Amino acid sequence: MSGVPADGFTSLDVAMTPPTPLLRVTGISKHYATPVLSDIALDLHAGEVLALTGENGAGKSTLSKIICGLVQPTTGTLTLTGQPFQPASRSHAERLGVRMVMQELSLIPTLSVAENLLLDKLPHRFGMIDQRALYEQAKRQMAVIGLDDIDPGVLVGSLGIGHQQMVEIARNLVGDCKLLILDEPTAMLTDREIAHLFEQIARLKARGVGIVYISHRLDELQRIADRVAVLRDGRLVDVRPMADVTQDELVQRMVGHVVDEGAQRPRRVAGAVRLEVRGLHCGEQVQAVDLSLHAGEIMGLAGLVGAGRTELLRLIFGADRKDGGELFLDRKAQPVTIDSPMTAIRHGIGLVTEDRKAQGLLLNQSIRVNTTLANLAAVNRRGWLNYAEEHDVTRRLTDILRVKYGSVEQVVGELSGGNQQKVVFARWLHRDCNVLLLDEPTRGVDIGARADLYQELDRLAADGKAMLMVSSDLRELMTVCDRIGVMSAGRLVGVFERGEWTEQILLEACFSGYANLTPTPQSAAASL
Repeated sequence: MSGVPADGFTSLDVAMTPPTPLLRVTGISKHYATPVLSDIALDLHAGEVLALTGENGAGKSTLSKIICGLVQPTTGTLTLTGQPFQPASRSHAERLGVRMVMQELSLIPTLSVAENLLLDKLPHRFGMIDQRALYEQAKRQMAVIGLDDIDPGVLVGSLGIGHQQMVEIARNLVGDCKLLILDEPTAMLTDREIAHLFEQIARLKARGVGIVYISHRLDELQRIADRVAVLRDGRLVDVRPMADVTQDELVQRMVGHVVDEGAQRPRRVAGAVRLEVRGLHCGEQVQAVDLSLHAGEIMGLAGLVGAGRTELLRLIFGADRKDGGELFLDRKAQPVTIDSPMTAIRHGIGLVTEDRKAQGLLLNQSIRVNTTLANLAAVNRRGWLNYAEEHDVTRRLTDILRVKYGSVEQVVGELSGGNQQKVVFARWLHRDCNVLLLDEPTRGVDIGARADLYQELDRLAADGKAMLMVSSDLRELMTVCDRIGVMSAGRLVGVFERGEWTEQILLEACFSGYANLTPTPQSAAASL
């Protein structure tokens, strides 16, 4: 057989042989008390961005942790560049070129940028850290993702949250990186920083790095991903080229039904004033803020990072000490004194914090304990906690919010982010507050869970509750709220009724307070 090579393969055979995937996932399953992942099969190619999406609790984080060596699978195999891949730990996976940037930053705020970047590879001479070599190496590493302007000697804790996120990404690119998993990387970034991140992702693709990109922001997936894999209830529902799927189709595959977020809702009817704030101020963070919050409405607070939105909510809740100003409840003539969160709760004010893990939940305690924590008086008899009543209350509230869990005794830290957020909401439903302060209540929450939370906000408004909601997502505020107040440089610069606003008007108001300010390095960092 002339013209046929000795190995038996023709050039046509070689041309038609598909390239070996960078990562191959075959039959991966994970069981705890119940199955979390079932028979997942996926390929990721070098230089490809694979979007991984699905509802909270669908199994995205578990699959990612298996790939990164943080969790061992119950069944199934992995290969990396065609070779068996069985990482026993995160450090083992990293040595093989597999890195993961998680939602929760793992930086040490009291160390410098350089020290965080090279913490396990600190250059040294004569038993001492070589500071010059450390800074030079850190400079080179920061340049890899376009952050040449950051001083490697500055403390990480002094940077804005957006720059911290970029430092976290840079830390994971130290050494040989073949595969990078990004878990909700833009949740804390501004639009400018997101654009910068996407430029760096394009650079990594060009270098042949494979990227798994986990996000609930479907518009981002369409901008950045080559293919999209959808998980639902621990199973792989679909893998398709990103260009072939619409956002509506993605949502339906994620949740299994059509989701209506109520973007065209009419303005709710405002009732009596529940909360009035007069001249509230605290340093430069919150300056002479006046606002009124009515029963039956949701008022939004927009603004740039550092504009004073979170600080305003914390002052109202008594978590921070104010310099001046007064609070009035239910149109009473005399102001109330709220000097602690306990006082606020006694006056019927609740707060869903922006950081559920650090400030909102007892992660090592059960769902039951976390749900009833703010109103123990309602579940005790003669000074003793009534376990059966706690159990019933928790089941009823978590069923209303469609929390996915195995048992009310399950440790809340084991739940997905969206289900943890629903437990925080369940706590305040149990307390039955008249005024509810919401600080980034849907951050890191998938579209299905977000729709559940919006539905609950509708019910609370219909029951006459008053809500003040901070969100960095203008589209979310425009969807949910009846009025939107805009904070800029510590001041409430405008309040817009539904029908009066556009995204352009709100953005202009967000920047308006900074127009006459001379920026300092500190204020510039705070805005990032």
